[in-house]
Amino acid sequence: METVLHLIRDIAAHEFLQRALIAGALVSLAGGIMGTLVVVNRLVFLAGGIAHAAFGGVGLASLLRLPVLPVTALFTLAAAGVMGRLALWGQVRNDTIIGALWAVGMGFGVICIELSPGYHPDLMGYLFGSILAVSRADLWLLALMDLLIVASVAGYAEELIIVSCDEEYARVVGLPVDWIRVGMLLLVSLAIIMLVRVVGLIMVIALLTIPAAAAERFTRSIRRMMAYATLYGLACTLTGLGISFVFDLASGAVIVMTAAAGYLLLMAGRRLRPDRGAA
Repeated sequence: METVLHLIRDIAAHEFLQRALIAGALVSLAGGIMGTLVVVNRLVFLAGGIAHAAFGGVGLASLLRLPVLPVTALFTLAAAGVMGRLALWGQVRNDTIIGALWAVGMGFGVICIELSPGYHPDLMGYLFGSILAVSRADLWLLALMDLLIVASVAGYAEELIIVSCDEEYARVVGLPVDWIRVGMLLLVSLAIIMLVRVVGLIMVIALLTIPAAAAERFTRSIRRMMAYATLYGLACTLTGLGISFVFDLASGAVIVMTAAAGYLLLMAGRRLRPDRGAA
């Protein structure tokens, strides 16, 4: 209890902790919504390709000496568009496309960083997360991305649900399934960029998928999954942030481990219930 009170006092006294909490809430909303669509549509590997290709945007921003988050967002949107276009209408296998663009994005980022003059310590934050370093400008950009995601999903909720649940039926009723999937990938890329600020490119897929996977164990409704995943992600983000601050650990890693531990406990609890009921 004393530790909790001390943490609350620190939050009230330090603006960077307040910004971190706001960022955690914004990111949890985007991750809960888009993570649900990723899990339901089995796009985890594709989302992983987009996440690692985003490193090219980090390197490009470093080379051009521009703000990292906006440049990375634009680069990732372009990579997601290309990936979706080739995967849906190209003649190449999806896993080949994803693997190639995954490597190309990472390689491009490394080359850009090598060509950039000086030392870039902030790049580690984009690899492993740096929620405590979120600025006011970052918060405004995260809020804008959240607004785009929420507005887009709310505006096309029925279409997204139909495509996610029964793609064949969606084609029969005349929905533009391929374009809807490309649009979904673009929204996923926005969510990935937001999550990168919290847990980094290396661990972003964990925080994108674990909350949705946990929510799926309690409901099959996509709308409820989004809500549950958002709450789960928020709880793990805030808990992990508090633990990392108290024990002086890397926040991104602690948040991911908190999410994973919670999911394992949920799995264990769900497996034990039928045995107790049978007894």
